[in-house]
Amino acid sequence: MLVLRPFIRQVVFRAARPHFIATPRYSSTLAEDVRSDSTFRIPLIDFAAYKQATSLADKRRIADDIVNGFKEVGFVYLTGHVIEPETVNHSAEFFRLPEETKARLAWDDPKANRGYVQVGRERVTTSMDAAEIAVLRAKAPDTKESMEIGRENHPTFSNKWPQETEVPRFKKTMLHFFQTCHEVHTMVMKSIALGLDLPEDFFDNKIDRQDHSLRLLSYPPIRTSLLLGDGQARAASHTDYGTLILLFQDSIGGLEVQNPHTKHYQPASPIPGTIVVNAGDLLARWSNDVLRSTLHRSLPTCTSTSNPSRYPPLTMEQYIVGRLAATYS
Repeated sequence: MLVLRPFIRQVVFRAARPHFIATPRYSSTLAEDVRSDSTFRIPLIDFAAYKQATSLADKRRIADDIVNGFKEVGFVYLTGHVIEPETVNHSAEFFRLPEETKARLAWDDPKANRGYVQVGRERVTTSMDAAEIAVLRAKAPDTKESMEIGRENHPTFSNKWPQETEVPRFKKTMLHFFQTCHEVHTMVMKSIALGLDLPEDFFDNKIDRQDHSLRLLSYPPIRTSLLLGDGQARAASHTDYGTLILLFQDSIGGLEVQNPHTKHYQPASPIPGTIVVNAGDLLARWSNDVLRSTLHRSLPTCTSTSNPSRYPPLTMEQYIVGRLAATYS
């Protein structure tokens, strides 16, 4: 799933029109650089080279870079994608709707995970204890609002759409964007499979239902003093629940990633024309923690006699629904 949110969760801020970005060259390896905060970096990878590769060897070179990024940092920047500005415009238009209009579309079911989430209702955290999360939410709720969108043809759950007259073309734009993100997700998962010494199509039949969550996020203006209290943040430190998360930042930024080696937070500054991609909890579980689900403010090739499975069997639905039910009020 994407976040999109089960396999990819998509967190959508504002996307910039891509342009050519030169991939930097480093004299040291990523593994060496991330050991120090002064040289910490999130790798920048030209994913167009993977899609255009004419040989398995060329694909494997890009795949190794992606998997290495997830092993060492848990995050990568990917270039080589076109994200339509219309998506950004419609997201902003939705959040400008009156509160009573958005409230009609309120999120109400963790299994469905669809609808509008008002400011203060969510409290992301690494905790999985509902009572503990409730205390954190009462003390320091996340100062953001969101709109959650799932696949349109689900047999049980329906998306919650504003009226066409309220935000013209919103539904059409978001469903097109959902499909675009699914296609990116599928290609990235193929590269991860290769980088883990698996067949390139290993994940194909595990993500083809498109049980993703497309998440639009808005961070309303707030006084700086309100963010200085204990535990206060726009979105508190957390890992993401799904397999992959595609994040489209605006020019303002604000995302910080914990260096897994020093435990200090470092800015993931916006780079126009890139998608920030991070591994989620489920991908970490699938890979037996070979791939990192990193804080930000078991596959067959990943287990062995010396590195036995760290997690019991668990379905995606069990994990995702449990986390969502505890996160929201």
